[in-house]
Amino acid sequence: MATKTDLVGIANIYSSYNNTIIHVTDMTGAETLSLVSGGQITKQQRLEAHANTAVVAAKRVAESLKEKGMRKVHIRVRAQGGHNGSRHPGPGAQPTIRTLTKNGIKIMSIEDVTPIPHGGCRKKGGRRGRRV
Repeated sequence: MATKTDLVGIANIYSSYNNTIIHVTDMTGAETLSLVSGGQITKQQRLEAHANTAVVAAKRVAESLKEKGMRKVHIRVRAQGGHNGSRHPGPGAQPTIRTLTKNGIKIMSIEDVTPIPHGGCRKKGGRRGRRV
């Protein structure tokens, strides 16, 4: 039987150039244990994706996970991706992971789950591309 210290979850970190969202669920993904975004930390919209905001958000997540008895997480990092989005995570992804480890959360694995288009729609810009 699992004790409270054996609980393992999944930390989904969505990091774009506009925001950082940390969503922690149980292993099935059915139950949300903690959800913090950059907009809950700061009121200036331009600072939602900032590294300092991500650090504060990760501290909040770590505190709430410790209260619930979770000490281990699998991390899934996601950038915007897709057809027109960036395939690289924003500035808040690495500070979030670093802060979780500093606050006593053990990281089991880190996985990149950015959606990458294969085929799909044609990119904008016309036949000769975007002329600058």
